[in-house]
Amino acid sequence: MPSTASVGVALLANGSIDFNVSGVVDQFWRLTVDGLTYGSIYALVAVGYTLVYGVLRLINFAHSEIFMLGMFGSYVGLELLGFAPSGDVYSQGVVMTIVFLGLAMLFGMAVSGAAAVGLERVAYRPLRKRGAKPLAFLITAIGMSFVIQEFVHYILPKIKPGLGGTNAQTGIRLVDPKVQFSFLGADVTNVAIVIVVSAVFLAIVTEVLINQTKFGRGIRAVAQDPDTATLMGVSRERVIMLTFLIGGVLAGAAALLYTLRVPTGIIYSGGFILGIKAFSAAVLGGIGNLRGALLGGLILGIAEQYGQILFGTEWRDVVAFVLLVTVLMFRPTGILGESLGRARA
Repeated sequence: MPSTASVGVALLANGSIDFNVSGVVDQFWRLTVDGLTYGSIYALVAVGYTLVYGVLRLINFAHSEIFMLGMFGSYVGLELLGFAPSGDVYSQGVVMTIVFLGLAMLFGMAVSGAAAVGLERVAYRPLRKRGAKPLAFLITAIGMSFVIQEFVHYILPKIKPGLGGTNAQTGIRLVDPKVQFSFLGADVTNVAIVIVVSAVFLAIVTEVLINQTKFGRGIRAVAQDPDTATLMGVSRERVIMLTFLIGGVLAGAAALLYTLRVPTGIIYSGGFILGIKAFSAAVLGGIGNLRGALLGGLILGIAEQYGQILFGTEWRDVVAFVLLVTVLMFRPTGILGESLGRARA
């Protein structure tokens, strides 16, 4: 059986893998800006994975579909506000654009947050009450992921014609990407600024909520020792519900930011690959660690941008997962590797 190294050499020799180092050097800052843009989205979704794992030791694989529902929520919100798919871009001023973006984000956050809470109540709470094994939670999470996908794929179009189905939604564009300034030769667009600034703001709010509020102390207490936290008067069920809500709300915000970057990405399977990457980001930074999820998302976003130039566009996703495996070989607990229960401000 050939070794991994010999396989890699063979792929390089026959041209299946590029090795364009000069391309990475020449486009370094542009790739970095694009990586931060995608990484910010991964980071927000990764927080949902890491919060639920920190509290329940549960990998909520259906979180990717919560993100997907957030994209549809933002889309419906824009339709309710009077927007329709067209080739035109909204052009009634910066202030009103920000207002409509904010309203669309609120719609997405509301849908994702409600879906996350509903998922916890319908799928996971009955298992907890029956003392189910961890494997049962894992299988249920995977099953619910497919249930939500197929609901949007087959049932939603019958409830509301034109929504869901096999094809992606025709994009509604509120922002036309325009270069605002250049940084060391890299063009920074208004879309990139909105995504990164919004993600940083939401990350700071979440950090403050978890580390500097009474509710955050309750989350950390349940994550560290749920039995003792219950004895001290912390409602474990309330903490779990609100943890799912926070994760869902952040996924809904990330959904609007993602559709700004990829307006035609709203489809029933649109959250699958992104969700896997966000989960990988959470593991990369340290699953159960809030700051680790944010750091992992940014690193993953940047690494895949470098990788697609270095090895070729078709290897973009592979690079992200190879990076994860490589880091875990040396840091099995992730880069930061601190659990939510021991996290401090």
